[in-house]
Amino acid sequence: MKIIFAGTPAFAVAPLKALATAHEVVAVFTQPDRKAGRGKKLTASPVKEYACEIGVPVFQPSTLKDQAGLIQDLNADIMIVVAYGMLLPQEILDIPPLGCLNIHASLLPRWRGAAPIQRAIEAGDQQTGVSIMRMELGLDTGPVFKMLTLDISDSDTSQTIHNQLATLGADGICQVVLALENNPDITPTPQNQALSNYAKKITKAEAELDWTMSAKQLQQQLRAFIPWPVSQTQHQGTRLRIWQSSVVESEHSSLPGTIIAVSDLGVDVACASGALRLEKLQRDGSKPMAYSDFRNGYSLPVGDVLGSRAALDLDKENING
Repeated sequence: MKIIFAGTPAFAVAPLKALATAHEVVAVFTQPDRKAGRGKKLTASPVKEYACEIGVPVFQPSTLKDQAGLIQDLNADIMIVVAYGMLLPQEILDIPPLGCLNIHASLLPRWRGAAPIQRAIEAGDQQTGVSIMRMELGLDTGPVFKMLTLDISDSDTSQTIHNQLATLGADGICQVVLALENNPDITPTPQNQALSNYAKKITKAEAELDWTMSAKQLQQQLRAFIPWPVSQTQHQGTRLRIWQSSVVESEHSSLPGTIIAVSDLGVDVACASGALRLEKLQRDGSKPMAYSDFRNGYSLPVGDVLGSRAALDLDKENING
């Protein structure tokens, strides 16, 4: 089968590899090179790097509005889109005889949108997966050919789920493409629009820990925000990024954000309910360290209050009250 592939980040590389092994990928569309790193050098996307490695023509338009003629001329049977980062206009969706398919990293209609992996973990979902759907103009609203599921463990982060779903997505898209090759009349299943919700884009502002939340909620957020933006808190003007933590059952009466215990295992911080043990921390300019090493260069005494502003405001109310 002749395939046009559109994708940009690392998540899209595994599906591209799988499709290129079994089919003829006639062209790859990916985002224009971006400046990255300290030197701000123009850097190719992971998809472009792999496409060049296997000798597939690469196109990097800044918009698809004037690309219909090119896509028509490529004469592909199907177009596969994986985290491309651009919307496809209807005139392009209508070109391939078998349509345009998308791999979405959730069990649709749950978590449509930009950050389905992070939002699933943050919400405490026990399961996620990938959905192989036929694209339409709506945001992740198209009918679904196939869903593959994956359990989310208590130790999973967005990075570990991302890696597993990339592999799962590659398997799923190959199964669907093969099925369509054998039977082009397969009909995908419409989504139940009433069950949909939206996975809004992650922002850096969300990284600040709010100690007035429960320890369980904060632990979910911490896992969701690895490897980016990485949850953080303040201690006397010093930013601390938290790379690993665990929930501690505690009947404390301390204000949220207060350090209530310190050991080689980590720093226990009071939350609205329970406590969060900070086990791997990072200061600006340093590498992430287990607390047993971190404590050699930085002290977090019992009784100090870590700052989300909410915790500090509560402390002021207590003093003034």
